[in-house]
Amino acid sequence: MGADREGRGRRRPARVMAYAAGGVLVLAGCASMPDSGDLRGVESTPRQETQVQVFAVPPGEDASPSEIVQGFLEALTSDDPHYKTARQYLTGDAAKTWRPEASATVLTDGPGAKPEPGGGGEDTGEISYMLTGTKVATVDSQQAYAPATGAYGRSVHLTQDDKRQWRIDALPQGVVIGESDFQRNYMSVSKYYFASNTDAAGSKSRPTAVADPVYVRRRVEPMTQMVSSLLSGPTRWLGPVVRSSFPTGTALAKDAGALTPDDRSKLTVPLNDKAEGIGTNRCEEMAAQMLFTLRNLSPAVEEVELRAGGAELCSLTQEGADSAASRSSARHPDYLYFVDGKHRLVRIAAGSSGNEPDPAPGALGEGDTALRSVAVSRDEHTAAGVSLDGRSLYVGSLVSGGSLGEPVLRSQGRSEKDRLTPPSWDADDGLWVADRDPDRPRLLLFEEGKGDPLEVRVPHLDGRVQSVRVAADGVRIALVVEKGGKKTLLVGLIERDEKPGEKPAVRVVELRSATPELEEVTTMSWAGDSRLVVVGREHGGVEQMRYVQVDGSTPDVPAPAALTGVKEVTAAEDDQLPLVAYSVDGIVRLPSGEQWQKVTEGTAPVYPG
Repeated sequence: MGADREGRGRRRPARVMAYAAGGVLVLAGCASMPDSGDLRGVESTPRQETQVQVFAVPPGEDASPSEIVQGFLEALTSDDPHYKTARQYLTGDAAKTWRPEASATVLTDGPGAKPEPGGGGEDTGEISYMLTGTKVATVDSQQAYAPATGAYGRSVHLTQDDKRQWRIDALPQGVVIGESDFQRNYMSVSKYYFASNTDAAGSKSRPTAVADPVYVRRRVEPMTQMVSSLLSGPTRWLGPVVRSSFPTGTALAKDAGALTPDDRSKLTVPLNDKAEGIGTNRCEEMAAQMLFTLRNLSPAVEEVELRAGGAELCSLTQEGADSAASRSSARHPDYLYFVDGKHRLVRIAAGSSGNEPDPAPGALGEGDTALRSVAVSRDEHTAAGVSLDGRSLYVGSLVSGGSLGEPVLRSQGRSEKDRLTPPSWDADDGLWVADRDPDRPRLLLFEEGKGDPLEVRVPHLDGRVQSVRVAADGVRIALVVEKGGKKTLLVGLIERDEKPGEKPAVRVVELRSATPELEEVTTMSWAGDSRLVVVGREHGGVEQMRYVQVDGSTPDVPAPAALTGVKEVTAAEDDQLPLVAYSVDGIVRLPSGEQWQKVTEGTAPVYPG
């Protein structure tokens, strides 16, 4: 539990230590508690730089019940690794049984607190306080984030110990913290597993890495936290579609201590005996998972050495990790594709500053079929296009001189808006599209982009699919779903049940909202391993473009520059490439650190995928 701060009256400062190049600087302010008066909400702590650490103060002599509750909440917003100071506000038994790592509940303004009616008083030797607020999100014991709504209300009970000092003897498990303190104390990082439909170690093909975002405490040994979280396995939501190369029960050795790379950026990770005796190929997959997981942490890790039983299991560099497994954000597409004024498929070299597109080779770029939307396979060998009226889906090779043939699918929807969505390719050359025909709405998959489509079951889908985008890892899918005039962005898992001699059964399960605060989603695209870019608006608000995580949280990166009249947007998994959109100005792009730039006339921009 913790507090966003609304200070009133006199304050006693906690210690704030800012580590700088010249030594240690001690600053005043941050965590504190009042000397007297009723317990109030406390002011929101400003975001601190990553070098700043915040430490709380222990309870004062003869502190009142309100001071104990407030001091405890303040202590939980500090960077105390094991909450030792916070436990000083508890009785001995409560300190032993309280598990702060069980969960975190995030409130808009931090918890308010007031004495409960009938909960005793200072003259009775016991008293209860009710903590209240409005929920924003929860983080569970697996460190997985989930948006939340509604009122929060939990009770804490205080009693006097043998020395007549007030202490908390009953409290909810986990912590409760205000949103600004959560943003200061926690950061989102992705750990990596492998798609379970890709081959295990020893096969000829590389497994596909899948990002699993979690939240860790920003300044409490994040590298050690991330390795421990990786070893403990995937979050419950992602677990059904991924696997880990670490043997079950693998954990850090008991004497591992805090993990930190040496002066050559090499990290040595001692594991327990569960990892002993594994083969080299599997060990390299384990090391690749760890390197992908630690890639964006500081200090940088360029090489990982795994050890168990006092012996080295294997060592792998970042370059070796990219050879051992496939990671979507490491792929660099050759071209950006879109539809020109003549409704043909055209392309421009990805990342270039050019404004003159070339016709794409093949029938969709050279033929007579007018297109409204397109998708290009991730290997850029095949393209799919929906006809201008939205009725027909065509698939053609990106080779000059090829013929197009008959459409692979026709919609019977009466109007254009009730026909086919733009298509999307998965990592295995599967082509996905939704038919919005109200009389027969369907989500369809063409394996290898041809043949009869598989109808994909979407249990518990409440609404009609308006847009489809499959992640590069092939096991997650983003859907814009409309119901009652409201369009929301849902992210789900792709499950396959394959039996010899039978067509596979494919389902999209575990749908969850990635933008619960938006009531109208206009367009979206994957924009990284665990991130999407979304255009939409809140209730009563104006249209905006933002990044969102697949878990529904907001990543700690700047939002894209504002752009008016956005109808479609696309992003590459490689974040070095610019966002591209179709707006009232035609095709525009957003180079890193710059403003939107006009490219040319056209519609329906897409990177491969």
